[in-house]
Amino acid sequence: MKTYDRVANKSVDSAPIRVYPALAAAREDGFVPGPWTIQEGQARRGAASCDVNNRVMEVPGEPTMSARLVRAHELTHARVSPTGDILERAWAEGIHERALSCAEEARVNFLVGRAGFDVEHLCDGTEKEAGEKTALLGDWAEALCFAVATLNTGSEKPFMSGIRRGDKSWVTPMKVVLKRVNEILNGPSLSVVASTKITAGEYPLGFKEVTLPIARLLSMYMNVELPGDSDAMRRFRRGTVPGNRRPASGRFADLVWLDQPEFDRVNKRGVVRRTKPSQTGQVMRYPSRLLTDPQKRVMGQKSRTDGGLVIIDQSGSMDLPLEEVRAFARRFPRARLVGYSHRPGDAGRTPNCWFLAANGKVFETEIPANIGNGVDGPILKWAIANRRGHEPLVWVCDGQVTDSHDHPGDALTKECAELILRNKIRIVTHLSQVPNALAHPRGLRPSEYKNFGRIGRALANR
Repeated sequence: MKTYDRVANKSVDSAPIRVYPALAAAREDGFVPGPWTIQEGQARRGAASCDVNNRVMEVPGEPTMSARLVRAHELTHARVSPTGDILERAWAEGIHERALSCAEEARVNFLVGRAGFDVEHLCDGTEKEAGEKTALLGDWAEALCFAVATLNTGSEKPFMSGIRRGDKSWVTPMKVVLKRVNEILNGPSLSVVASTKITAGEYPLGFKEVTLPIARLLSMYMNVELPGDSDAMRRFRRGTVPGNRRPASGRFADLVWLDQPEFDRVNKRGVVRRTKPSQTGQVMRYPSRLLTDPQKRVMGQKSRTDGGLVIIDQSGSMDLPLEEVRAFARRFPRARLVGYSHRPGDAGRTPNCWFLAANGKVFETEIPANIGNGVDGPILKWAIANRRGHEPLVWVCDGQVTDSHDHPGDALTKECAELILRNKIRIVTHLSQVPNALAHPRGLRPSEYKNFGRIGRALANR
């Protein structure tokens, strides 16, 4: 009996289809063999899957060429793809989850092709429309990931055609990244690409040598500033080579707060005040001073406490000894001290901001050493939103502002300068200058601009 395959455009013999992932999954990574659950799927994108952890496979049973390719693809996942604990370890390194998934798709498709299957037929006809819609929506990150997931298959060409129709300026930089992905795929021997042998770093060999480098590349290029001229394109291309500096992203990273239960109840509401003796006021709080105080300060007058909100840049260019934090917390028990530093290119899993001191407590455990700035703008906006009334707001920094890939940028620097001026943020270069800034809150004088690098120049140009 013959049946017609619309995707492959040819007829194939009909026969009962059975898959045996337990036979395909001869692995060396400690995966325990066991029975698999096979569910009926379809030969289209998103309708087939392989859950290695739970041994559940969803594959089409039709006797068609495209269904056969999908079955081969999912069986290859069962043979080489890592278990959930391996994936979680990679995510903890800061690799984007979507990037890791698409990088593994690229490796599996590469192995399926090398096994003799005609991966040109691995498509479902929706790729061109998907490429155009993604480009029109401006979702560069998803477009790049999807392009890698379809690399070297029949889906690649129509998807790139759709990208060209949606935004042709994306095509050249995307091809630069795809070229580097192909170099990674073709670098090691085929036995290494398919290997599940655990290495010294506790990663399966093929996953470590192929999937992880592709995923790191994708995580970096998902959030880049696309090149606008030939010089920017050269820098963009150089960034794909290991060891070279990553290209600029042109935007700040999102804030990721460190989990600190001891600071969960930090007071953020209202202006904390105390009462002090005064000659004027509405309530007589200190009648005994009629006899003891020559100035007769018997009335109570509310005044601000010695608190304040202090934001500290803890990037590689700054240094903050813990003993200074302790001394500050003792002197200003009502003040809140917040530090920040971003790991360049991180996908949003590594904390980049934390409390150093608040409510008289000091955070004394080790904080992440993230090297870069990356979140200058977002942390200032957080501080403005969480300021207690008109309490002093001080920023300890060296005047440098960088994007999520640790590149300086004029637009980001100007954004921070506007926040400083609009919200009367006092900036200083060292924690030792903070007590004076809290006691005498004021804006930065023009004569002090020169001490603050890019921020100072941006303020001077206002």
